[in-house]
Amino acid sequence: MGTSRIEQSIEDIYEFIEGCRPQPLSSNKVIVPKDELYDLLDELRLRTPDEIKRYRKVLQNREAIMADAEERAANIIEETKKRSEALVNESEIMQQAFEQANQVVTQATEEARRILEEANAEADQIRMGALSYTNDLLSNAEQALSTAYEGAMNHYQGLTQMLKDSLTVVQNNRAELGMDPAAGAVQDSDGIQLGDGEEDAFNMEEFNFDADTFLEDID
Repeated sequence: MGTSRIEQSIEDIYEFIEGCRPQPLSSNKVIVPKDELYDLLDELRLRTPDEIKRYRKVLQNREAIMADAEERAANIIEETKKRSEALVNESEIMQQAFEQANQVVTQATEEARRILEEANAEADQIRMGALSYTNDLLSNAEQALSTAYEGAMNHYQGLTQMLKDSLTVVQNNRAELGMDPAAGAVQDSDGIQLGDGEEDAFNMEEFNFDADTFLEDID
């Protein structure tokens, strides 16, 4: 059996994630372009599995199956009734006709019930399988996005700390040269001397991090 369209979509998502750029300083994290991943998920959603189509078809045909079974039963009863009326003066033959009619009605009813039960069982099985299958796909996508987001946050925090460390080294070097870095400077919570205008740039309590903007910048 060849690869189905839904299986191909899953394979495309795996290949897409495998082809994403690795997260700096990490061996198991990658940077995932959100829009491209959403496009793959939308394509997966549009490729409805044949099993789901079959389930819908069974539900649509259920009423038609019941109507056909009832019509067949009604025709058999009507035919038996006509025969019994023609033999009304012959009690033995009439009794046999009624017994045959009842037997046919019972068989038709059982057949209709069997068809309906099989249709319902098949529809429920297909529906549960489709729901489980879709849930697994969405769970995998959620995990991939969560991992990418956490990696981006870690990278941003590491970059901020590196800049602060570099600033400290520069200020210490100036101090060793005998310069006065304290003029016009303020000191942050870590003891780092910040010049005019630098305090606002490194005030992390007032900084609002935009994960989407950061991801676009590092791409």
